[in-house]
Amino acid sequence: MALDIGTWDLACKFNNTDHHTELNGTDRLIVRRGQPFTINLYLNSGSYQPGVSQLHIKAETGPQPVEEYGTRAVFSLSDEIDYTCWSAAVTSPPGDTICLSVCAAPDAPIGRYILSLDGSLQFDFILLFNPWCTRDVVYMDSKEKLAEYVLAQDGIIFRGNVDYPTPLAWDFGQFEEGILDACLRILDMNPKHKRNPGKDCSGRRNVIYVTRVLSAMINSNDRDRGVLEGCWNDTFDGGVSPMSWRGSVDILKTWDSTACAAVRYGQCWVFAAVACTVSRALGIPCRVVTNYLSAHDTNSNLLIEHYINEKGEPDGTSRDMIWNYHCWVESWMTRPKLPKGFDGWQASDPTPQEKSGGVYCCGPVPVRAIKEGELTMKHDAPFVFAEVNADLVYFLKEKDGSTRKIVNDRKVGQKISTKSVGRDEREDITHLYKYPDGSAEERAVFEKANHQNKLLQQQQANPGLHVNIKLSADIWKGCDFDVFAIVTNKTQEEKKCRLVFASRVLSYNGVTGSECGFKDLLNVELAPGAERKVPLRLNYNKYCNNLTEDNMIRLGALLIDYSTREAVMAMRDIVLDNPDIKIRILGEPKENRKMAAELTLKNPLPDPLQGCCFTIEGANLTGGRSVTERLDCSIEPGTEAKVKIYFTPTQSGLRKLLVDFDSDKLGHVRGYKNVIIGK
Repeated sequence: MALDIGTWDLACKFNNTDHHTELNGTDRLIVRRGQPFTINLYLNSGSYQPGVSQLHIKAETGPQPVEEYGTRAVFSLSDEIDYTCWSAAVTSPPGDTICLSVCAAPDAPIGRYILSLDGSLQFDFILLFNPWCTRDVVYMDSKEKLAEYVLAQDGIIFRGNVDYPTPLAWDFGQFEEGILDACLRILDMNPKHKRNPGKDCSGRRNVIYVTRVLSAMINSNDRDRGVLEGCWNDTFDGGVSPMSWRGSVDILKTWDSTACAAVRYGQCWVFAAVACTVSRALGIPCRVVTNYLSAHDTNSNLLIEHYINEKGEPDGTSRDMIWNYHCWVESWMTRPKLPKGFDGWQASDPTPQEKSGGVYCCGPVPVRAIKEGELTMKHDAPFVFAEVNADLVYFLKEKDGSTRKIVNDRKVGQKISTKSVGRDEREDITHLYKYPDGSAEERAVFEKANHQNKLLQQQQANPGLHVNIKLSADIWKGCDFDVFAIVTNKTQEEKKCRLVFASRVLSYNGVTGSECGFKDLLNVELAPGAERKVPLRLNYNKYCNNLTEDNMIRLGALLIDYSTREAVMAMRDIVLDNPDIKIRILGEPKENRKMAAELTLKNPLPDPLQGCCFTIEGANLTGGRSVTERLDCSIEPGTEAKVKIYFTPTQSGLRKLLVDFDSDKLGHVRGYKNVIIGK
């Protein structure tokens, strides 16, 4: 007997809270697969009778739903919920009000759904991955990790360099208004969806498929209406500097509101951060990872080869690069089709570097596969393996065209970092990607990967000449400072050498620019066992106009033995410190109560700063937008820029207030403050 349903209640507040989606709002139904949700039905006449009353239910997603693809499910009432498939059961006693419990299959495609009852009533809802459900492949069994990798709306991304990892606060904002809709639109703009909507929507039950789609769609290199356009030039005409972004919200809202035109511009940490936002919004546990001294192997030979002349200048013939750092994301999932041991974190990279399957994407590949050298595993294991393990080989190119290998101590893949769970500290996860250098396990991995170059290089005879680079203390942008090449003769013979000590401005992706300090000593004499300290002065007036926004300078010291023509080299990248932004919170931090932040920055440069402005942003603090306050006057050397910016928090809890200061000569200076918002 059919039920005479009059009105209904989707119980959005109850359901969304139960499914950990209430931060998206409670005005519509947003639930997770593999977990029941409740619909209250009110009958016009009659009452529900167990075993007698009937209710036919249909759940559909996508423009061409069919049962074969899993995009349509047809089912009836059961005595109790079956958590392994689409099912429904009545949980209320007989009467004119029915409490209907519906559960989506734990492997159902995610996305927008229409739920039909008896072919007459229809409800819209959104279905997401469920990392709280043991049957879902994204299940994560730690409340603390779920809070960090799914629910946290802000976090820390590490930049800087291997000697000085610099924390950058980021507003992921996955629960801000409009962001979930933008994330679902990314899936719909995917070329695979345009070609075959039914098959694409069916693929959305597979987290590997979705992660790979996101890796391709966060960048726009394939002219596929992807989210971000990359730019690694010195200027950012037609867009904004990647350093100007403080979070993902503005990027995703801009893309969504401009007919899916690529937002200009992004670089690796921006691509990774946006991918993290979208993944968390869809229910995939995700984190941003930074790899220092990251290799970009363009020809898949697991070798990064660079040629330099006797002045230490690169000849520019190699496309292979060593990025000062590179960011990608890891997503948490089980891999049931792989051998045991490859579940857990999977690396994927939305920054467009090399094509995979005909498009610019990378991953997901098990992090464990990288550590074990299992390069036959899908997807793109050799590329990620090279990023953390490729051999870096330098050659000295003589005037006659001949080359000679240079002994150097640089190693790829150092201090692989991510934010700690529940703390604003750096967690070193290098051990998840590689065994310790020189260990027996590392040697076995390289043999398995059919990559002997590193072992051969380690066996190479050391010429007995050494050079390294040391820094003076307090290297601030705006000051003059010294760096030092320490050259040592560990042989029993007197040595006569040439020392080339050079510095050049540097972008984080390894591209060098103008020279900002150079010394060429043709007659460095070293007695047996002797050591010599050679200073190089870097003057502000030499580097100030050439620095990129990365504030990086590369130092290189090349030592050539005249008698043997052996060459040794040391290289070090430095980051010039920016001044700190002082952040003072004014007023009692409470939900829906106006408050202010007093922001102060002292000009450290010998030049006045023009075009100064402070900008703040924060999840549940600034209404999903940035707030800017511009200064009308210039800021003279040694004086302070100070503003007061008002904002109104909308949610209680621990929040991050992100602050950015911009000016003509100092560029973007970043800071943040944790604020506990009371109810």
